[in-house]
Amino acid sequence: MASLAFFFVLISSTFLSSQANNLHLQQLRTQDESFTSILVSQNGLDFVKDLLVNEAISSIIPLQLPATIEKSARIPFLGNVHMVISNVTIYKIDVLASYVKLGNSGIAIVASGTTCNLTMNWHYSYSSWLVPIEISDGGRASVEVEGMEVGLTLGLENHEGTLKLSLLESGCYVKEITIKLDGGASWLYQGMINAFEEQIGSAVESAITNKLKDGILKLDSFLQSLPKEIPLDDNASLNVSFVENPELSSSSIEFDINGLFTDGKKVQPVSNHYRQVFQPSVFCIDQSKMLGISLDEAVFNSASALYYDAEFMEWIVDKVPDQALLNTAGWRFIIPQLYKKYPNDDMNLNISLSSPPVIRISEHNIGATVYADVIIDVVEGSQVISVACISLVSLLIRT
Repeated sequence: MASLAFFFVLISSTFLSSQANNLHLQQLRTQDESFTSILVSQNGLDFVKDLLVNEAISSIIPLQLPATIEKSARIPFLGNVHMVISNVTIYKIDVLASYVKLGNSGIAIVASGTTCNLTMNWHYSYSSWLVPIEISDGGRASVEVEGMEVGLTLGLENHEGTLKLSLLESGCYVKEITIKLDGGASWLYQGMINAFEEQIGSAVESAITNKLKDGILKLDSFLQSLPKEIPLDDNASLNVSFVENPELSSSSIEFDINGLFTDGKKVQPVSNHYRQVFQPSVFCIDQSKMLGISLDEAVFNSASALYYDAEFMEWIVDKVPDQALLNTAGWRFIIPQLYKKYPNDDMNLNISLSSPPVIRISEHNIGATVYADVIIDVVEGSQVISVACISLVSLLIRT
């Protein structure tokens, strides 16, 4: 009767194990589906914005304006006066305030109340019928630009699994310029040099705008170069390719990535049976958090299937805290026939999973169903003899 009961348990567990294997074999390719969502909150956006602003400033300065600005004017009694400013260099930028705003048109980043400090060389020359020789003078000048506002609008979209960054709109507006001359009879020529304010302002606006465009191109190249798979060990990689375009709201950006574990040689499919019917978007109750991550249970099941196929879920147990349990003498009263046939022989347990563990995630807990075979081996001399096999089904729940 005991043998019949044992045979029934063995057949039942084998049937359940077979069902799990069938599910494993029926898995479908899911390259273009998202199983992981990453949400960047307003605090996270502000943090990234500050990093980008600081990086932009450090990449801009020092910035030498390419143009030499010249101006000629005819002044009574003096004749033609030729004025030149050159070697105009931005050496300092301070941003008073900045903000990032999301909308349907893209991601807008604006820096306002910005001050900009420059140095330049100035030179003038003139000749007239009163003085037959050319008179000239020159020196250095410091320039302070105040109330400057810099803004750009960025587009972000999925391009074959990577993020593509594009500059939709950019601009730089200079409100006020103060020029202070040094050297020569600077006090005499201050008025003439002030006539360059408009040209200097335009040159600064153009130079900063062009530098920002170059910076966005470099940032886009960096994003395009990011890997679509991240190797984790010799057997597994994580598929981090982006799926669909980022979703923008008024205060956050949500990115959807594949997120499955793969073996690096082929895409590890995931059974539709394991997938949630509806995967909710990331929802952060605490707005102070910069980042929120949502994982579908398929992510865990892909890791389970991968390491199962890599034969990582097989163990031989030959040492336990009570070593007497791994000797037939410890079982002589439970299974007398075993002790009688193999007296005082050592034993080991050959444990292997018959199918990948099935992980299920609900709102309040996480659970796993494990199908395992335990083979009891007797070690007799150099020979290992299998004497019994037990099939188990375990349900593990963590709340």
